[in-house]
Amino acid sequence: MKIVNKFYPHALVILGFILVSLIYFYPVLQGKQIFQSDIAQYTGMAKEQNDFRAAEHTEPYWTNAAFGGMPTYQLGANYPNDFIGKVDDILRFLPRPADYLFLYFLGFYGLLLVLKTDPLKAFIGAIAFGFSTYLIIILGVGHNAKAHAIAYMPLVIAGFLLVFQRKYIWGGILTMFAVALEVNANHFQMTYYLLIFLLILSGYYAFNFIKEKEYKPLLISFGVLAAAGIFAIGANAANLLATSEYAKFSTRSNSELTYNPDGTKKTNKNALSREYITEYSYGIAESFNLIAPRLFGGSNHENVGTDSSMYSFMLEQGVPDSQAQDFVSGMPTYWGDQPIVAAPAYIGIVVFFLGVLALFIDDRKIKYVFLSGALVSLVLSWGKNFSLLTDFFIDYVPMYDKFRAVSSIQVILELCFPVLAVMGIQSFFKAKEEPKQQQKALIQTGVFGLGIIVILVIAKGFFHFTGSSDSYFLQTYGPGFVDALKEDRMALYAADLLRSGFFIVVTFGVLWLFIKNKFAQTTTLIIVGVLMIFDLVFVDKKYVSAKDFVSPVEIAAPFQETPADAQILQDTTHYRVFEVNGNMSSARASYFHKSIGGYHAAKPRRMQQLFDYQIAKNNLEVLNMLNVKYVIQTDKEGKEIPTINPEANGNAWFVSDLKLVNKADDVMKALDHLNTKNTAVFNVHEHEGKFRSARLKKSWDTTGTIKVVAYKPNYIKYQSDNGKDGLAVFSEIYYKNGWNAYIDGKLTDHFPVDYVLRAMEVPGGKHTIEFKFEPKVVKTGGTIALGSSFIMLLLLIGGIYFESKRQKTKN
Repeated sequence: MKIVNKFYPHALVILGFILVSLIYFYPVLQGKQIFQSDIAQYTGMAKEQNDFRAAEHTEPYWTNAAFGGMPTYQLGANYPNDFIGKVDDILRFLPRPADYLFLYFLGFYGLLLVLKTDPLKAFIGAIAFGFSTYLIIILGVGHNAKAHAIAYMPLVIAGFLLVFQRKYIWGGILTMFAVALEVNANHFQMTYYLLIFLLILSGYYAFNFIKEKEYKPLLISFGVLAAAGIFAIGANAANLLATSEYAKFSTRSNSELTYNPDGTKKTNKNALSREYITEYSYGIAESFNLIAPRLFGGSNHENVGTDSSMYSFMLEQGVPDSQAQDFVSGMPTYWGDQPIVAAPAYIGIVVFFLGVLALFIDDRKIKYVFLSGALVSLVLSWGKNFSLLTDFFIDYVPMYDKFRAVSSIQVILELCFPVLAVMGIQSFFKAKEEPKQQQKALIQTGVFGLGIIVILVIAKGFFHFTGSSDSYFLQTYGPGFVDALKEDRMALYAADLLRSGFFIVVTFGVLWLFIKNKFAQTTTLIIVGVLMIFDLVFVDKKYVSAKDFVSPVEIAAPFQETPADAQILQDTTHYRVFEVNGNMSSARASYFHKSIGGYHAAKPRRMQQLFDYQIAKNNLEVLNMLNVKYVIQTDKEGKEIPTINPEANGNAWFVSDLKLVNKADDVMKALDHLNTKNTAVFNVHEHEGKFRSARLKKSWDTTGTIKVVAYKPNYIKYQSDNGKDGLAVFSEIYYKNGWNAYIDGKLTDHFPVDYVLRAMEVPGGKHTIEFKFEPKVVKTGGTIALGSSFIMLLLLIGGIYFESKRQKTKN
């Protein structure tokens, strides 16, 4: 009975999380699915992989449908012995995206329990965390991996806290599984930001241990955390090793080129320039969006309503009422520093108020860890707007320069403030016996909160309310349009400050009535909790709502076949397609064809460079060597038309000459004016083959033929027929880690040419040539994952045994 009473409240809480998740995303109960733009792009990228998986019941680990060819390691590949992934599947049993919302709640609830919060307060705090506007928005646009990683962050922190509290067994087990799940979520940028916070947390406890000269528990704590981390990483070895391998091939690695596409000298070897890394930098003043959502206009697609200046302006221009209403439903009111904003990163004014209250009333020093985490993440999110710190991190902090959109580090702040909020309300109630302390802390918090609102009201006159795109609107629609837009921005600014002030006053009033014994504690908690949650939900619904859900058919097939696609698909040979409008940043063509474009955060670096340095300059020879047989263009009427490229080199061909160079720059420059049908360019320092490059300095026989006779994403078979030895170039992307070449079943060396393609010597006669994708990294990683998962299971069983034995001894 004791066990039932102990777990009964938690069971109710979990049931509550399930209900809230399903109610908020209620269209999933009707069988609908949320349309996520990024997931639509992913569907296009992964189409060939998924089709192969369904037909062959195995993984290809390579696709030719995107960027000419790339590994599927970051396209949802399934790895062997991924037992942690199966645990994650069990936890995400709800339909998407309710599953991620449930995970938000569950993980944060676990963290609050470790901080010794009772179930009701922890339930309310978890709901407030889950409904933080940014966390809902990323579900709306399809940043599922990001949401996934954020959801497990609180559990990792909870595990660390338990270990530092000297609860080594349970803390170690929780940390081990939480880190394993965090890494399995596969969004390394979010995990990296979590590590920054964990360093702050670990530094705090290390300082206290050293201060008290308690070196043994400090060493034990770090030892337990290190062991937990090793096994957690081991359980994800296949994904981590494969991703690490691919990273060197992607835009996240350093560039070999020393000059820019315009010919100027490169000042930064990193493929991600400083400008690219900091493109999405949060404005310093824009940070107040955290407590007043539309202070800087909200988003690039805001509904300003029929009482707006823009609506009146439209009517004055003679626009019909229905059209005016439709027009004002998506206005570019955002005027902050970032290029595109889908919604403000609003943490909730009640959450902020209670978080500040914690700083005045909570005696636990741990509050300064969460405050420090919030401040560090806020300052780093400013990016180029606080270049002194950002430049230091880019230049000196390992791996920081591998991630873009620095503003997203605010997820740490969005985690820390709900923790502080719950600490605030918890300590406020505990101070019941000291009403003077309660009153003082509450008044200080009220003055601080309302003081900020008043300052922002006064500061309104100092802001220009001009967006980066206003010059375009001025030219396109005229000054009247821009003036109306500015007036609406000012109206949103004032309205949301008034809204936040209202919530502060109401929250202050409810807590004041509790001090005066007008409300019971539970009543007060529920009222404040309702205020906190409704404040967030009303904002969330403006940006992610039932209208974003569609039928499963639309999700499964996000792109519609055009007449141009249909015409191209009549050609059953093997070729590539270039969609000009996609500009290497759309996966639409990848859904139907083998495309040289695609949509990915970590594109193949060399293909992106080939586009920037050659294709963007209309170098048709590069399209020829990539076997781009069709180019999809748009005519003056906006109709897509497929243009056949009769000069495409085909799947493979014999060249007469091999130009030997010594560096990547020379290869790229040679492509400027290269007849790719006759000559190939080879960087002799790039390949560690068993042949001597000197023997390649000769003229080769080009009279032979070579053709494809079998094709799969991870396997291509050719038949060659040449009278003498020949040098064959294949219009397939060179990737040294996994692709093996065989001539008549014998493993044969092949090497990179023309910056991205494969080449090999083919002896005279008739031969069967095969390329097989056989990545060792997957097999090796799978073996490590199996061993680590087994040890994790043993540790879990052992931990349960020893803890139960200890409890019996204690009783």
